[in-house]
Amino acid sequence: MKEKRSLKILFTFLEVLFIVGALVALIGIVIFAINPEEQLADTRNTQRVSDVNTIINAVYRYAIEHNGSLPLNITTTQTEICATGGDCTDLVDLSVLTDNGTYIVGIPADPTGATTDGVGYEIIKDANGRITVTAPDAEESASISVTR
Repeated sequence: MKEKRSLKILFTFLEVLFIVGALVALIGIVIFAINPEEQLADTRNTQRVSDVNTIINAVYRYAIEHNGSLPLNITTTQTEICATGGDCTDLVDLSVLTDNGTYIVGIPADPTGATTDGVGYEIIKDANGRITVTAPDAEESASISVTR
């Protein structure tokens, strides 16, 4: 009788080990399929697209209300945009867009963190007066840029 009982306990223990092993394998497959790091990178890139569009829309709302004149600080050299309240010595100061929240409340910053005084997005004006705002820190080999 003792032998049958210990065999039954051993068999039950083996069943539990098998089920746990199967669950671990399934969880590993699901995590690999979902790939959370890629999902997070895609989410940050979506935020960058939104931020770039927000900045360029604010620039053009400013231009509409100022008879087509763009903010004076935008140059023909691609330069990082200064953060609201930052030291804008070597950066493009777009504080005219944030004054009193007229066009935008604050210049959005890159989701992975901006530089000390910059927001992580860059702006340039071409010879025809078209503005391009880019997100140079885009992930997953994405190219995020809007020109108008």
